[in-house]
Amino acid sequence: MDENVLRAHLVDLLTSKRAHADFEAVVRDFPEELRGVRPEGQAHTAWRLLEHLRIAQSDILEFCRDAEHVSPAWPEGYWPPEDAPPDPGAWDRCLAAFRRDLAAMCELVQDLELDLGVPVPWGEGPSILHEALLVADHNAYHLGQFVTLRQLLGVWPPGK
Repeated sequence: MDENVLRAHLVDLLTSKRAHADFEAVVRDFPEELRGVRPEGQAHTAWRLLEHLRIAQSDILEFCRDAEHVSPAWPEGYWPPEDAPPDPGAWDRCLAAFRRDLAAMCELVQDLELDLGVPVPWGEGPSILHEALLVADHNAYHLGQFVTLRQLLGVWPPGK
C-alpha cells in the first residue's frame, strides 16, 4: 500500500464520521445545565467524558512527541475529579484543547519524515501508527458513550 494512502486513511479515521458520530456532532449544542448530570445507571457525566477524551488524547500525543513526557497516574489521572466543569470556561477550553490535539495528531501522522511503523524510540514497542489507531479507537468508544448519554438526557440528536 502507498504510504500516503495509509496516512490519508489514518487522518480520515481520526476525524471522520463514516462509521460513527464524529466529535463535532457529539458535542454540538450540548446544554450547559446538563454537562454535570449523570443519568441513572450511567458511570459518567458529559463533563467527565469530555475531559477524559481530552486527557487521554493529549497523553498519547505527548508520548509520541516528547521523550520526557510523563503520563498521568492510571486510572485516576485520566478522569477529572468533578462531575461538572469547575468553572464557566472549562467546557470551551476543553473543547479547544481536544481539537488542537486532534489536529496535532493528524499533522504527526502526515509527517513524511516519520516512519509510521517504527517504534517510538522512548517507548516500549508501540509505533506512531499504533498510537494513532489507539487515539481513533479510544475516541470512538467514548464518543459512543457520549451519544448514549445524550439520548438518555433527551438531547440527541443535537438541536433536539
